[in-house]
Amino acid sequence: MKHIKINNVEKSISSLIMGSDYFSPDNQEKVDGVIDSFLEIGGNTIDTAFIYAGGQSEKAIGNWLEQGSNRDKINIWTKGGHPNQNGHTINQKELYDQLQTSLERLKSDHVQLYALHRDDLTVRVEDILEWLNEHVQAKRIQTFGASNWSVERLEEANNYAAKHGMEGFSFSSPNLSLAKAKEPYWPGCVSVDQNMIDWHEHSQLPLFSWSSQARGFFTGRFTRDNLENEDLVRVFYNNENWERYDRAEGLAKEKGCSLIEIALAYVLNQQFPTGAIIGPQNRDELISCGEGAKISLTVDEVAYINLNR
Repeated sequence: MKHIKINNVEKSISSLIMGSDYFSPDNQEKVDGVIDSFLEIGGNTIDTAFIYAGGQSEKAIGNWLEQGSNRDKINIWTKGGHPNQNGHTINQKELYDQLQTSLERLKSDHVQLYALHRDDLTVRVEDILEWLNEHVQAKRIQTFGASNWSVERLEEANNYAAKHGMEGFSFSSPNLSLAKAKEPYWPGCVSVDQNMIDWHEHSQLPLFSWSSQARGFFTGRFTRDNLENEDLVRVFYNNENWERYDRAEGLAKEKGCSLIEIALAYVLNQQFPTGAIIGPQNRDELISCGEGAKISLTVDEVAYINLNR
């Protein structure tokens, strides 16, 4: 499996990143088995967040970390700053409080990666960078990134950081998938467009995609006439995405692999460093993801299935 080197993080980041929004101490045995199988296929990074399952995701990961020598095997990536019922939480106090709570749940004094779950355009990037750099200096986090930020804000922040000798954002996490979102899956979410692709190719800032397999669009369970999943229909059903589906299905047959493995390979074969957050819930699904991560696509193949040629 490919790995990505991130500033200040001791272990490089596996191109497959284990999603954990369904993790809970209530299904701890399943969680332990999935993480152990993820390590077996070469993965080493788990994605979680302050809000996932009301904090139960972080607690389940903390339980796993507490077992034996697990802590040295894995990179933990958690997120804070998601809006709540009172609005945005991108401020110094709430970010500090959320991170402290996350660390308590994870039973750890630090995480390798931290990201802001959303942006708040009313807050200056200068202030945000000051707060995040304080957490790096206090060794609560090794590096930080941004989830669902625009390239304009990322560029503004990193230009300011470079000018003032500060740590900047070392990765971004929008939605990148072969199926293109017609509208945000959740409010405030950002999906990759051509401008963002061009910016990442130029900057080479690593991108870790959520919903990298388009919420199951490429599993084969859905067809043009199957409208049972309202969110999938709302976000991904259009003629262009079904044409991408057909082209990817044909390429999968040529390469002797599954359609969903081609969809995953699309994310991992960009012209800049990429990782894909995956959500397998059993060993077979993990093995499929591992096979998809091994597939190499040419620039022409990536362009073809994405309707660019």
